[in-house]
Amino acid sequence: MKKMILAITLLISTMSLAQDQYTKGMQKAFELWGEGKTTEASNMFERISTVEMDNWLPYYYVAQINTIASFGEKDKEKLATQLEKAQEFIDLAKAISPNNPEIMVQQAMTHTAWIAYDGATYGMSLSGKVVALYAKAAQLAPDNPRVIFSKAEWDMGSAAYFGQDTAPYCKDVERSLELFANFKPESDFHPNWGQDRAEMTLKNCSK
Repeated sequence: MKKMILAITLLISTMSLAQDQYTKGMQKAFELWGEGKTTEASNMFERISTVEMDNWLPYYYVAQINTIASFGEKDKEKLATQLEKAQEFIDLAKAISPNNPEIMVQQAMTHTAWIAYDGATYGMSLSGKVVALYAKAAQLAPDNPRVIFSKAEWDMGSAAYFGQDTAPYCKDVERSLELFANFKPESDFHPNWGQDRAEMTLKNCSK
């Protein structure tokens, strides 16, 4: 009995230590990202993913960092390197957590980065995929503020590209802000972004 209690105590201690290392690592990665050290942050999340192989979050953030860094990038070689890495880590995240609306939004953003770089080349092949991803994410998580806002942002961008009125989608941005106000992420490290951008988008709606 004593041996069993000792074994359980050691197991709990080991798990607590591993959890503590995960927490410290994730906090450090976010800190680096906040300081604008995107490469270092991406590398830190990637290192965490090699240990937390059943946790989709580190993979998700590697993909997100590399996707965000690609918007506005003019160097195609650099853009391709970043977005290929983003896609690799999205695929790994999807394998861990299939049918995850947060990962679907991230996948849509990665496709959008390619379209933003060269709409004539990538728009035809990827636009339909983006629409389908947002539709599925909205079906799975109709009250997720990032899903609602990201879909609205995509719809506004598409409307603007084709010279159509973007105003009808402002109501979706408003709805996302209502959802953001009551949204609670599952943990300190689960996705919790988008509210500031939604507020800015809504301000532009009223101009």
